[in-house]
Amino acid sequence: MAKKQTSRVRLSDQRRIPIRARYDAAQTTSENTRHWSLADALSADAANSAEVRERIRNRARYEIANNTYAKGAVLTLAGDVIGTGPRLQLYNPPSDKKARRLERDFQMWAEEVSLAEKLLTAAYAKIGDGESFLVMISNPGLASPVKLDVLNLEADRVCSKFGMMPSDDDVDGVLLDSFGNPRAYTYLTAHPGGLNTASPMMTWKEIPARYVCHWFRKDRPEQHRGVSEIASALPLFAQLRRYTLATLAAAETAADFAAILYTDNPASGVAQDLDPLDEIDITKRMMTTLPGGWKMGQFQPEHPTTTYAEFKREILGEIARCLQMPVNIITGDSSQHNYASGRLDHQAYFKAVRMRQRACARSVVERIVREWWGEYTVHAKWPKEAPAHFWFWDGTEHVDPQKEANAQAVRLASGTTNLAIEYARMGFDWETALEQRAKEIQKMRELGIGELQSPEVRNEPEKENA
Repeated sequence: MAKKQTSRVRLSDQRRIPIRARYDAAQTTSENTRHWSLADALSADAANSAEVRERIRNRARYEIANNTYAKGAVLTLAGDVIGTGPRLQLYNPPSDKKARRLERDFQMWAEEVSLAEKLLTAAYAKIGDGESFLVMISNPGLASPVKLDVLNLEADRVCSKFGMMPSDDDVDGVLLDSFGNPRAYTYLTAHPGGLNTASPMMTWKEIPARYVCHWFRKDRPEQHRGVSEIASALPLFAQLRRYTLATLAAAETAADFAAILYTDNPASGVAQDLDPLDEIDITKRMMTTLPGGWKMGQFQPEHPTTTYAEFKREILGEIARCLQMPVNIITGDSSQHNYASGRLDHQAYFKAVRMRQRACARSVVERIVREWWGEYTVHAKWPKEAPAHFWFWDGTEHVDPQKEANAQAVRLASGTTNLAIEYARMGFDWETALEQRAKEIQKMRELGIGELQSPEVRNEPEKENA
């Protein structure tokens, strides 16, 4: 009898069963069906279609115009980003004299065309509308030899021509090249919501992308138009308004009804007859009696006034998150913050502000100065290529100036910073500041006035003598 052969089955010979990972968020149940019913797989441009953006834009404008917190938040953020406008600073100029002249000429041109105010309008529109457009034109009426001017263009005017079907190379007025870069923009010669919308002469113009600054936050790849930055907070603004009205209605109800007569006796009990819903005038500071078997009570505004302040602060904090803004800035109230928590919240906020300033410089200011430089070199003896430069913006005031000054002195002494950085934080040009300081020292010497020193420096000789 032949011996039965047995063999061990190797793991590799077995049929492999794939392991499928499971995500709770990917499951569709009876409980989450309604919550995720509006989720879609649309592209960025399809999801942000012209109709969707227009509806959100109109609602955001309405909310900003009628809600003091929305208005204040947008004005505060736009003001912190732009301030008094960016100032030009050159790297390694051929000479200090020529550099100062160039920076002065640009600043004078910027003042004449009101560049800071137009940037502030653009920042305001970017938050509310989701995007802003600035068009560079030639203005022969300028006194400056550089005739470049900048105009703000509302987002409603930038759109595709009437009757044009949506396409991949025309995203609601943004005309793209084969690489997906804007090559031109089409815009209406008049605002679609203006006084002449009924005129049949509404026409479009096409302008090369070189002369258009389109500033918006790109949240998704392949996105070419912006959506209001407060879009996610619009329902919360409505809830805040409803809660405020409900609180006011409860207080008014309690105030409108001074008192109400009621009885604990049953319907068949002994109580003096009164006419239902009858009204009785009450005289101030009087003593009176009530009908037999009746008591007096007053309406109490117990709901929702007890939680109004807490609810209001919580929902404003949630609204402010979409703008990367702490609650004490949107409310303008830091009474519930100590120094450490207020300082920590401000650090994150002003970091977001610096990121917005960098985006503004890249998307708007750099493109404007490039065109300005092309005209400026025609009148000034400078190379055609713009010199290396950077922008510094308004600084932010410290909550405790003494602590900041001490920290600044430590950083300078340890070599971890320099005067250019420290002056830029305060929004000043370090070279201009040092030149002014030198003039002051020279003038004090001429007048026989000792140089101003800190108390620590003045006390050092006394300590040595002691």
